[in-house]
Amino acid sequence: MSTATRPSFSELLATRKVLLADGATGTNYQDKGLGLGVAPEEWLFDSPDLVLELHREFVVAGVDLILTDTFGATSLRLADSALEGRAREVNLRAVELAREAAGDTVLVAGSLGPTGQLAEPLGPLGPDECAAAYAEQAAALHAGGVDLLVMETFFALEEAVPAIRGIQSASDLPLVVSFSFDRGTHTMMGVSPRDFVDAVAPFGVAALGANCGRSLADADLVVVQLLEAAGDTPVWVKPNAGVPKMIGDQVVYEATPEIIAEHIRLYVDQGVRIVGGCCGSTPTHVAAIAAAIR
Repeated sequence: MSTATRPSFSELLATRKVLLADGATGTNYQDKGLGLGVAPEEWLFDSPDLVLELHREFVVAGVDLILTDTFGATSLRLADSALEGRAREVNLRAVELAREAAGDTVLVAGSLGPTGQLAEPLGPLGPDECAAAYAEQAAALHAGGVDLLVMETFFALEEAVPAIRGIQSASDLPLVVSFSFDRGTHTMMGVSPRDFVDAVAPFGVAALGANCGRSLADADLVVVQLLEAAGDTPVWVKPNAGVPKMIGDQVVYEATPEIIAEHIRLYVDQGVRIVGGCCGSTPTHVAAIAAAIR
């Protein structure tokens, strides 16, 4: 199926009650052998077979869209990795692999994560520099052939707002913006779901959401507040598989596939339109979610 005939993100939202996104990238890579201190994007070149393997596992689990391995692929964040100066190449390669795994019907979403720097006035990242970095990444993802763009795990409006401006200056693709409310119902910078919606909704984004965060109990509360604030804008939710715990030398997430699926089924019943999993969410978790919501 060509890009011209593949349903768009907007068309899928208009014709289906709920869309299913994939699960975690980083924690699943770690389970597949990603070493400490290695940027996940390095696997795009060093272990592309494993990148394809995870994408395909999520496709088999029944997703409607997968995210590219580009969470840390702004030029600013890559400056601290072995991929410094290769932002466009990294993003194009990630789309190529995701598109190969997605086949003819699954959509590919370009993932854009925080730079890892604090924005002014608390840190050195200025709004113009921020906007330029995200414009560069969005342009590369768009050129590579993604169907939509997803800003995920943001926590500061001072970084997110310039990022949105930069992205929208470089691409007219649908944009989802998702924050991480990892302090209960607030982000680490004190942003509430209402604050988030009030600041971001005026940009005409395709969906507003929450991902990562802390516990599923916290996610339950965030979902209620997001739905109340978002109005007619679709809501996107990808929670962690519960709270991580150290068992021996391994990090284990407490929520079984059945537990996370039950929470997400309730989110869908409340009106959430796009769901999936974040840290700790394996293809098995995503398959359970697929069964629960369909």
